[in-house]
Amino acid sequence: MALETCGSCLSCLLIPLALWSIVVNILLYFPNGKASHAASYQLPNYVWYFEGICFSGVMILLLAVMLITLECSVFYRCCQSESCNKTYRSFISIVLALLGVAFSGYSCIIFTLGLIQGPFCNSSGGWDYIFKDTAGGYLTDYPAWSRCTEPANIVEWNTILLSILIALSGLQLIICFLKVAAELKRTLCGTYSVFVQVRNY
Repeated sequence: MALETCGSCLSCLLIPLALWSIVVNILLYFPNGKASHAASYQLPNYVWYFEGICFSGVMILLLAVMLITLECSVFYRCCQSESCNKTYRSFISIVLALLGVAFSGYSCIIFTLGLIQGPFCNSSGGWDYIFKDTAGGYLTDYPAWSRCTEPANIVEWNTILLSILIALSGLQLIICFLKVAAELKRTLCGTYSVFVQVRNY
C-alpha cells in the first residue's frame, strides 16, 4: 500500500535528479573551469557521449513530465469505464518507467566505464589514458595521480564528478524500478478487483 501511495511522488523525484545530472555532466567539459581543453578535444571519450545531458538528463526529465501528466490528467478517458481508463494509464506509465530504467541504466554503465578508464591527461609520455590498464585500481593509488600534469587536478575532477553522476543515475534507476513495481501492483490489483466484481454479478 505504501508503494502504491508513494508511486505518485516518485516521478517528481526524477526532475531534480535529471537537472543535477545535466549540470554535473556539463562541468566535465570544463576542468578547473577552463574551456580550452574541450575546445582542443583533450577530454575523455566517454564525456563526448553526452549521456549525462541526453539520457539521464533530458530524456529522464521528459519521462518524468509525462508521468506526472498521466497522474494528474483525471479527465482523460481512453474508454467508457473508469477501471479501463486507470489500467490504460498505468500501462503507459509502466512503459515510460521501463524506458527510464533503460536510459538511467545505460548512463550508469557509461559513467562507471569512464571512471574505470580514468581521465585523458598529459604526462611524461604525452596525452593518453595512462590509467586505462589499471582496471580502476588507480582510484586508490593516490600518489599515481600526480602523473597527470595537465589539466591540473584532472583525476580528482573526473573522479568526483563521475561518482556523482553514477549516484544520480543509480537513484534514477531505483526510482524507475519502484515506479514500475507501483504501477504493476496498481494494475494487477485493479484488474483483480474488476474480475471479482464481474464474478459477483
